[in-house]
Amino acid sequence: MKRKALKILPAILVLLTAVLIVIWQIFLSETTSVYLISAIILLISMIPFLLTFERSAPSARELALLAVLISLAVASRAVFYLVPQFKPIAAVVIASAVCLGAERGYIIGTFSAFVSNFIFGQGIWTPFQMVALGLVGFLAGIIFKIIKPNRWSLSIVGFILAFVLYGIIADSSSVLIMVSDFNLESVLAVYGAGVPFSAIFGGATAVFLFLFGEGFIKKLDRINTKYGIVKTKENGNGK
Repeated sequence: MKRKALKILPAILVLLTAVLIVIWQIFLSETTSVYLISAIILLISMIPFLLTFERSAPSARELALLAVLISLAVASRAVFYLVPQFKPIAAVVIASAVCLGAERGYIIGTFSAFVSNFIFGQGIWTPFQMVALGLVGFLAGIIFKIIKPNRWSLSIVGFILAFVLYGIIADSSSVLIMVSDFNLESVLAVYGAGVPFSAIFGGATAVFLFLFGEGFIKKLDRINTKYGIVKTKENGNGK
């Protein structure tokens, strides 16, 4: 019991520090930073996923596989650096989540957004993109535990997750940056301006999943089965 308590103590201290900063910003500080509060709340929301993953005691093979998939997702975004929003990063995250489950889908999505922003630029938008892409992977893992992944289901679900879920969460950072006087009209205007970009991102995700999703999933399934990397069969793709 003492050993378990020592393991979670750092996470508890980080959580308490974050909560105290939010309380200070809201109630005690003369100038409240909406950016800081939002970033902290988003980072706090990641803690349950990270703790659950840590408690699962992932093997070295599993960590290596996740690192490779995160690297692949980052590379897929970097390759299309010059094409705004047309990035297959969400497609890689979704396909990975189909094979490895919702929890690992969240981990892959979150760290893919964080690492790739060392190329595209870190900022207030980074925590929003991390949570958004993490939730895309998490929900993909849940959805494809229920329905069978094929070209059409992958592309349709991928488009909805990338366009709606990722778009709304990621564009929230734009609302904080661009809107000083918060009212419904201003907020909707910012979200409306982001719709074309979110649609391109969703379309790119759908296209890549339609063309390469099934092949990617089969290869990843084969690797996972051959080496017994992820022993808990969380997904419903027939394994």
